[in-house]
Amino acid sequence: MDDLETLCARAWPALAEVPLGDWLMRAADGFTGRANSTLTCGDPGTSIPRALSTVEGFARDHGIKPTAHVVKGSVHERAIEAAGWRVDLDHPGGAESQVMTGPLEKFAEGVAVSRDLPGWWDMTAGSEVTAAQRHVLGSGGDVCFASLTERDRGNDPENVTVIAAVRGAVVEDVLHVARLAVRPSHRRQGLARRLMGELAGWGLEQGATTCALQVAEHNEAAIRLYEDLGCAEHHRYRYWVPAVS
Repeated sequence: MDDLETLCARAWPALAEVPLGDWLMRAADGFTGRANSTLTCGDPGTSIPRALSTVEGFARDHGIKPTAHVVKGSVHERAIEAAGWRVDLDHPGGAESQVMTGPLEKFAEGVAVSRDLPGWWDMTAGSEVTAAQRHVLGSGGDVCFASLTERDRGNDPENVTVIAAVRGAVVEDVLHVARLAVRPSHRRQGLARRLMGELAGWGLEQGATTCALQVAEHNEAAIRLYEDLGCAEHHRYRYWVPAVS
């Protein structure tokens, strides 16, 4: 579990990353929980209470909420609770997420072309893209800005509307998938499945064999899609915060 979490972290780099022993403190101006939490895999090189105190100081210095990204059922989870932290039930994306994995060859169909289109950023990051968003989404291994587009009126080949988008990054032999989105007007047409197939084909070309993705436990529609593609739950993680802030 720790190895996979580390690979996923490398595929999703924060603006600021500071090691704490084997732990990794991360900050990215509040863009996503993963990039603004401390990954608690391995040995922090000190006691858990002292490590968490350092995490709180790092968070203060970077203007973010002190948060620990903790593998559910890991050796550290009970110690983090004993140190006075709690599961962050108020986290916007949900306190608990599944990490799912599966073989790319099972659903690869076609090969995605990476195109850094304005519409891709609109769908995955919003209309006002920040430096932190560009760093997190644009860095981390070999990155693919995959999309499906619809031609607008006129003959300009670049005059298109992005109707589905996803971000992929290959680190070692793992394709990390994130930010899958389909325009509401184009849902229930199989576009997410098609886009995932093309991204898998791109990943295979980069030498990846396995897909890895994180999905909130309440996102049942996405979980069903990934299960249909041959992915299964590998483990879960939760966000923990100080009980008294």
